[in-house]
Amino acid sequence: MKYYCFAMLLLLSGLSGAESPVVLEANTVPESLHMTNVTVESITHTSVPALQVDFGTDAEWPNAMFVAPEGGWDWSDHVGLRVTLYNPTEMTVDVAMRVDNEGANGTDHCNTVDAAVQPGQSLELGMRFNTGGTNTFWGMRGVPIPGATGRGPVLDTAKITAFQIYLNRPEEVHTLLITDIALYGEGGSLEDLIALPFIDRYGQYMHADWPGKLTEEAQFATRRAAEEKAHSLSPTMPDRDSYGGWTGGPQLEATGWFRTEKVEGKWWLVTPEGYLFFSTGMNCVGTWASTFVEGRDDWFAWLPEENDPVFGKRYGYTSGVHSMAEPINGEGRTLGFYTLNLIRKYGETWQTDWQNSAYRRLQHWGFNTIGNWSQSDVLRESPLPYILSTTINNVPPIEGAIGYWAKMKDVYDPAFVPAVEQAVAGITKGHADKPMCMGYFLDNELAWEGVENGALLSGNDQACRKVLIEQLQDTYETLEAFNAAWETGFDAWESLTKPKRRTKAAKADLEKFLYDFALHYFKTIDEAMERHAPNQLYLGCRFATAPPAAVRACGAVADIVSNNLYQRKIRCERYYPNDDFDKPRMIGEFHFGALDRGMFHTGLVPTESQEERAASYKAYVESVADCPSFVGAHWFQYVDEATTGRPYDGENYNIGFVTVTDTPYPELVQAAQETHRGIYERRYNGAGKAE
Repeated sequence: MKYYCFAMLLLLSGLSGAESPVVLEANTVPESLHMTNVTVESITHTSVPALQVDFGTDAEWPNAMFVAPEGGWDWSDHVGLRVTLYNPTEMTVDVAMRVDNEGANGTDHCNTVDAAVQPGQSLELGMRFNTGGTNTFWGMRGVPIPGATGRGPVLDTAKITAFQIYLNRPEEVHTLLITDIALYGEGGSLEDLIALPFIDRYGQYMHADWPGKLTEEAQFATRRAAEEKAHSLSPTMPDRDSYGGWTGGPQLEATGWFRTEKVEGKWWLVTPEGYLFFSTGMNCVGTWASTFVEGRDDWFAWLPEENDPVFGKRYGYTSGVHSMAEPINGEGRTLGFYTLNLIRKYGETWQTDWQNSAYRRLQHWGFNTIGNWSQSDVLRESPLPYILSTTINNVPPIEGAIGYWAKMKDVYDPAFVPAVEQAVAGITKGHADKPMCMGYFLDNELAWEGVENGALLSGNDQACRKVLIEQLQDTYETLEAFNAAWETGFDAWESLTKPKRRTKAAKADLEKFLYDFALHYFKTIDEAMERHAPNQLYLGCRFATAPPAAVRACGAVADIVSNNLYQRKIRCERYYPNDDFDKPRMIGEFHFGALDRGMFHTGLVPTESQEERAASYKAYVESVADCPSFVGAHWFQYVDEATTGRPYDGENYNIGFVTVTDTPYPELVQAAQETHRGIYERRYNGAGKAE
């Protein structure tokens, strides 16, 4: 691959064809630089001109924005933009880059990427422009050239108006040095940069080598034998009861079921035998990982024949995907290279042998919970505590709402209560009588943030809109009083819509509506749980975006409030128990990824290497254990996503504890063992206070 580096000289052609350079040189701050809550100084770093950017905390997104000349920049001859950053401080800095078309607002008409710059380290923050779903290398969030695909809509790279380096709501002042800016990928086409085929018979990237890469089939047997020997020589975690609880601590009442209790100011889970339990979980323990092969035959060095009596049976078919499969209209043949490798490794008994291996691994690594979305047979026969989850389906959405995965369901629609009953009855069947089953998640990453405006923007036949208008009528009695409080001029209740701005009264009214909406949601589920699984825990809905009103409602009903928190570590002060909110919490998902072992995307929280990934695991879990509210954290997920992207949405993240060849990442395994071995003592004996 060829880079076009101009040191600190970035030459970007305007649409008029004339050169419109942005020149970054010593003792010069470019005139095109617009600043929001930052200060910028031109300095010299390692004998190279650089810009020192000091990011403040008085803006949500402090940024240094480079603005194009009139007519914009034409970047259509390149694949992406790369900015090299240096972190001169002792704090990790989470940083992002945005590239704009006209009208960019952070969501529309722009692409964004983010990464983390480690203390005393440089980082190449690269963005491959999102130029549309018809690209030859569709269906992958990451491809094997630098930089992640920009998040956001399709970008017109011939009409770039600006790019910026920014931080997202920093809580501390941060400093970064910009030491280089460059466009890369001459020609603007990935087809010219990636040689085909690029995936080998084991599902690995062909054009690179790395430690642990499988190079011949005989290695399956030798690696299996070595791992089994290590498991036999090394005991599992010490001082544990039959559920993984801590026998080295106090014994509380043994109820025969998992429960929660606050002990010396810290929330804990308690095992059926009465011992303290901190849930270290593994999500998605299963073998279903697959990828589209439809329309991609030339990507793969080998694919099984359809009539192959063993491997040919492993083809599948997927339809109705979420995103990133537009060239095949969202449906087509799939293949699971992970399953093929398990067959090569274990033979005809691969399913049973793999399952037993997964149990041994998790126990050997110190995990004590099989988490969300794990395979049904893995859960049914699990020697470890486990959690189940389901989704409430067949409920009409709030039509005026927004939502990444889907619009929020209308909990006031008559279909909601029977749908909850069906979902809870289904998920608890066969598990409600098992003490090893800790409890249940209902739903995942719902679009709570879309409820308020969604009700305002929906039609008058929307059930939740009717409830909102009834609440407002009860509060204000007359339309005139309502208009005065909201500073609006609606001529009828039926014409009510989203106001241009929210007054104090409007904010209070909508927050109350959201709380009541959420309370109805959680109470309906909790009542069904009491009927079908009265001895087990209701674990909430795994918040992603979590409006405070919805979280309070969950806390008023559920046994545990769950969040998916993709962060470097937990800032306990945000979740510290207080008089207004004191409920146990659990983290349903977190992960870290790197690009040094043949994968193309880091996932949601990037790291530079497997070593840093392992250190990040330890730091994160220990930060959770140090916070009194949390009773556990679950890693997402057991195996890496498919190198060429999972069918549903193209995710191809390095987020597994094992690779596509069923090879554990040794750095991550060692970090987990070290962390889990001392986690109970750390939590019980530590200060357990907010930082």
